[in-house]
Amino acid sequence: MINFHRYFLGSAVGLAFFCTISLAAADEPEQNSTYSGGFLSRSTLTGDWGGVRNDLATKGATFDASLTQITQGIVGGGKEDLWKYGGRGNITTNVDIQKMGLWAGGFLMMEIEGNFGESVNPQTGALMPVNTNQIFPMPGKNDLNIPALNFTQFFSEYFGVVGGKLDTLVSSDMNDFAHGKGDVQFFNTAFGINPVTFLGAPYSTLGAGLVILPTKDYKEAVVTLAAINTNGQADSAGFNTLALNNTTYAAEGRMRTNFFGLTGHHLAGYLYSTKDFTSLDQNLRFIIQTGSVEKKSGTWAFYYNFDQYLYEKKKGSGQGIGIFGRFGASDGNPNPVHYFYSVGVGGRGVIPGRPLDQFGIGYYYIDVRNPTFTIIQERSFLRDEQGFEAYYNFALTPWMKLTPDIQVVKPAQKQFLDSNGNPIARKDVNTATVLGMRLQLIF
Repeated sequence: MINFHRYFLGSAVGLAFFCTISLAAADEPEQNSTYSGGFLSRSTLTGDWGGVRNDLATKGATFDASLTQITQGIVGGGKEDLWKYGGRGNITTNVDIQKMGLWAGGFLMMEIEGNFGESVNPQTGALMPVNTNQIFPMPGKNDLNIPALNFTQFFSEYFGVVGGKLDTLVSSDMNDFAHGKGDVQFFNTAFGINPVTFLGAPYSTLGAGLVILPTKDYKEAVVTLAAINTNGQADSAGFNTLALNNTTYAAEGRMRTNFFGLTGHHLAGYLYSTKDFTSLDQNLRFIIQTGSVEKKSGTWAFYYNFDQYLYEKKKGSGQGIGIFGRFGASDGNPNPVHYFYSVGVGGRGVIPGRPLDQFGIGYYYIDVRNPTFTIIQERSFLRDEQGFEAYYNFALTPWMKLTPDIQVVKPAQKQFLDSNGNPIARKDVNTATVLGMRLQLIF
């Protein structure tokens, strides 16, 4: 049987050696605003499709696709030492209605996504997946779904509306150094988006909202107000679960700053869901008398993040080094993520001759709310979770990126559980050390 993770690693190292030498000979890659260019310097592997792709982009239609593969292993701690290999493909289409020759202010977006293989996520004992890439579009399923299909219409330079199936992760909690689905920056979900939002804001869901641009420029400031279906999933259209008592109301604002003449951003958001959730506090007498578990009506969460450049090659270029941080707070019941903190350093293009390389070092801490059961002896199943991650994203070409990664995570799960969900005495889940390698191809 082929050992896939060794085969992948060997191929990746070979590609890294070949492309690094090639790019060194070519000095800096040519920076294009189109898909054209030489094989090693153009922005995508498949290029401009004989000019058709550039022509479509000029007329308002862009098609972007990527394939991200990750091999990752637990080399100490966690539940088990093992390696897993998996990947995710993504196709995103954007259409500018005005450039198509129709009306002004309209934009259509569709995203197709699917994954394959497996991850080590279940074996770390952590609440936060160490491989974010593998949990989309549906965690634990190798499916092909359409997580986003929506339309935006601006009525002025200051105001627009959006509606349809929304990819909430792409559009919220933005951060220059720590954001996304684990395909470009950090692998760990804790650095992609604030986890206090997970219970009330599903990744893919039906929704509608307002987009407000106070200064006309979305890079300066943007405010969003939205109502979304709390029960949304990527593998369902979601119309059958629409109900007023299953709605999340969310507000978020992001503003660019200019402290010390350097680019920075501050973002704050709040969400409230009207859904009835299973309470983290359960009374055995209530369960026996009613035959059902206790419910908790509604949940709320507040989240904040910042990024601040400490050095920029050129203001607004996105090349430089800086710091980032996140804070989140929730009601603590039904949301098990009571408080969340993260901080780190990130950068891009700071090494001469490597303008597209990225790196990041980060630490996170989660104050975990333990479930409690009255009338029986109280047991503590969970503990607070914390983790560290460091990665370096080598841009072998603009369309091929290789990223070694290391994570050290003290997981929330304290002990191994038996088949009935009871802790096994003297069998602890220890701090996990996770090594990984990611290869992304942009088509």
